[in-house]
Amino acid sequence: MLNIRDVRTSYGKIAALKGVSLDIREGGLTCLLGPNGAGKTTLIWTIAGILKAQAGSINMGGDELVGLKPHNIVTKGVVTVPENRLVFPEMSVLDNLHAGAFAYFKDKEGVARDLEDVLQRFPRLRERSGQMAGTLSGGEQQMLAVGRALMARPKILLMDEPSTGLAPIIVEEIFEIIGGLRDEGRTIFLVEQNATLALKYADHFYLLEQGHVTFGGQPGEVDHDELIQRAYLGARKAS
Repeated sequence: MLNIRDVRTSYGKIAALKGVSLDIREGGLTCLLGPNGAGKTTLIWTIAGILKAQAGSINMGGDELVGLKPHNIVTKGVVTVPENRLVFPEMSVLDNLHAGAFAYFKDKEGVARDLEDVLQRFPRLRERSGQMAGTLSGGEQQMLAVGRALMARPKILLMDEPSTGLAPIIVEEIFEIIGGLRDEGRTIFLVEQNATLALKYADHFYLLEQGHVTFGGQPGEVDHDELIQRAYLGARKAS
């Protein structure tokens, strides 16, 4: 569904992505693993148009995304669930969800249906619909961030480190939600530090090290311990 070819992104003179190529497959969960500083979040921001690629192509169904503004990329169906949730803390849960539907504000009946679908999926958000988002727990804010993204009618969900800052029991709950979305046939690109859980749910994965994709495959195709070591540490197991 999304083809990334030779993408290069820099922060000034510092190259973060050094010719990244990978494919995000339709109707499955593609996971990007790698140690801190590998460029994982940079790739998410580049796909989303928050950062501009200096070179390369990001193509979705024949449409080139490089050079488009972030809101235009959202209207193409590429929607981000950012790291650390980034909900609007002084807005209510309902207002946060409506903000996700900004591109469809004229479709009032459709937005109402989308809202009901999200509230059925996340009953806790219904219970807290009038509550300010900043007063929610971390897990509830993550649910809200996912719900807000679903309101944008995504063709591809970009999920950046959804387990960050959450208690282990909540992380398991969030991954069950992600697995459920995958089982519905949604296309998900997941950047995640929790390699063990990510590989449990992934259909395909890539390993990013120092701005380069160094491996791609399906879980179980490589030695699990070595992959985990490289995902966290960027170091190959000694032979």
